[in-house]
Amino acid sequence: MECFKVNLSKHVRLRILPLLIAGAALMVGAGEAKSQIHRPEHPRPQFHRDSWLNLNGEWNFGFDPGFSGAEKDWPKDASRLDKKIIVPFCPESRLSGIEHTDFIDEVCYHRKFTIPKQWTGKRVFLHFGAVDYDCRAWVNGTLVGRHYGGSSSFCFEITNALRNGKNDLFVCALDDVRSDVQPAGKQSRELESHGVVYTRVTGIWQTVWLEARPESFIKSVRIVPDLDNSRFILIPVIENYRRGLEFQATLFSAEDKKLSSVRSLSANGAALMLDVKNPRPWSPADPYLYKLRFELLRGKEVIDVVNSYGGLRKFHIEGNKFYLNNKPIFLRFVLDQGYYPDGIWTAPSDKELKADIEMSLAVGFNGARLHQKVFEERFHYWADRLGYLTWGEFCDWGGIRSFANPQGVHNHQREWREVVMRDLNHPSIVAWTPFNETRLGAKQNFEAHRRAVQETVALTRALDPTRPINDASGYVHVETDIFTVHDYDQNPDTFRERYASVAPDEREVFIRFPEMSAPYEGQPYVVDEYGGTFWTKDHTNQPEKTGKGRNSWGYGKTSKQVEDLVEALTDILLEHPHISGFTYTQLTDIEQEVNGVYTYDRKPKFNVERLKKIFGAPAKIEKARD
Repeated sequence: MECFKVNLSKHVRLRILPLLIAGAALMVGAGEAKSQIHRPEHPRPQFHRDSWLNLNGEWNFGFDPGFSGAEKDWPKDASRLDKKIIVPFCPESRLSGIEHTDFIDEVCYHRKFTIPKQWTGKRVFLHFGAVDYDCRAWVNGTLVGRHYGGSSSFCFEITNALRNGKNDLFVCALDDVRSDVQPAGKQSRELESHGVVYTRVTGIWQTVWLEARPESFIKSVRIVPDLDNSRFILIPVIENYRRGLEFQATLFSAEDKKLSSVRSLSANGAALMLDVKNPRPWSPADPYLYKLRFELLRGKEVIDVVNSYGGLRKFHIEGNKFYLNNKPIFLRFVLDQGYYPDGIWTAPSDKELKADIEMSLAVGFNGARLHQKVFEERFHYWADRLGYLTWGEFCDWGGIRSFANPQGVHNHQREWREVVMRDLNHPSIVAWTPFNETRLGAKQNFEAHRRAVQETVALTRALDPTRPINDASGYVHVETDIFTVHDYDQNPDTFRERYASVAPDEREVFIRFPEMSAPYEGQPYVVDEYGGTFWTKDHTNQPEKTGKGRNSWGYGKTSKQVEDLVEALTDILLEHPHISGFTYTQLTDIEQEVNGVYTYDRKPKFNVERLKKIFGAPAKIEKARD
């Protein structure tokens, strides 16, 4: 996670109360009412300090259509915010208490908080899981930072702006999904949701929290699993490094047995090797997670402590096959867009994040393509815990509709970098997908498109050389480790014929828009969108009103016919000797799009046991000899 600063005066040293028990009420100041904490769990389980306070709950809120709140000194006097909102839910959502779904240009938030008095000599940081899009924050009227990006996590150091007793926190966010320069994912650029785009998201939509750190602290630790050599490679970064500081990493079993440790002078970026005797690999069948403790030491004095975890696994490509822990694996993925009826981009609870993965596993999928949304870190935590493979994808729709726009390309690459850096330690993430369906941009300006995609792939490889990259899912490839296509053909005969020629030494294979795409060169070939088969409760293929003027849509008729069709299409992919994976569209219905395995409110639409046999059936490519 990036932390951003503004220039302020000398550090103010304050004290803060110890960690409050998750789920308990948070007292924000003497004489103030208690406010329920929504989403109380720690938002970063893989980089956890005990010294944190959750700021979710009821905030003051207001719209600022004139973009003039800062000029009118609202950060110093928030009395004009005449509404209440529940953070971390966006104002478009029901759970926020606002449910305003028209276009929103700017929103403002305010709350008071009290810095308790028991963290002596600590620096204080204000964290945001995500704010869409241009976020500024003031503490006691002092601007403490500004961040651009609707999906990446960030923090500001606020130590200098704090005072004893009550503090005022004011946040504003500007958002313009119609600008064509900010990544927006599936947010509708028309008033209503329609087709494959849905309700917009503005402002705060993930947890806001405070964290205290020492003067010198562990800023990050890159965790690289090295299964072949039975070790973890650790690369620490120390903020405010001083001579005499040492970094120590200790490895524990999942059962808390100490296994090994390593200690070294804390030079930034210097790799340490943490050996693992009798290694237990992480896999979907056995998602074993080792516990890690990172410490910054000065002699015997412990300066900083961070708790983490890691999965010892290897994912790589040889020829046209994926390998997990040196064994071929077929990717049985589902498209997951991470929308919720009452929270939109924000899950109502941590339990529901976990439940989405469990629902997917229940019908035979072993992972998901996380589509056009950057999922919160708690989702990746549950994927790690449950052995659920994912491709990390960016919400690129919107920001690069015109690849010729340098600002759009810059915004995409800057935020994508933050996303990759935040998530690269999760063992469940096995590939990166920075773009999706870039045909329009390639058609408008092919050379600008080519350069932007190629540069983004190079950036991603530099940040994380351990994972393969699907450069632009489904359509126009430029430079890719995985060759993907999207295909919603509902006819099994033509569907089978289309893939008959796919083989590692065959170049005349099915390619969407071959006149623009790079040719197939023997990579793993994945149909990473197919199905999309329509079914609603009235068992017809007639449009069904879903509210707000939206019509449901899709393909298919009765549930039994849909199951038969899904089985026929899926069998073609599983039985193909040279197809390495699929992504079925999709996990749940979303607003007017009713082609999910489950309804929008997470109820099964089909025979779960039958689907498990369909999607989980053996794949020929896994059984073929190397």
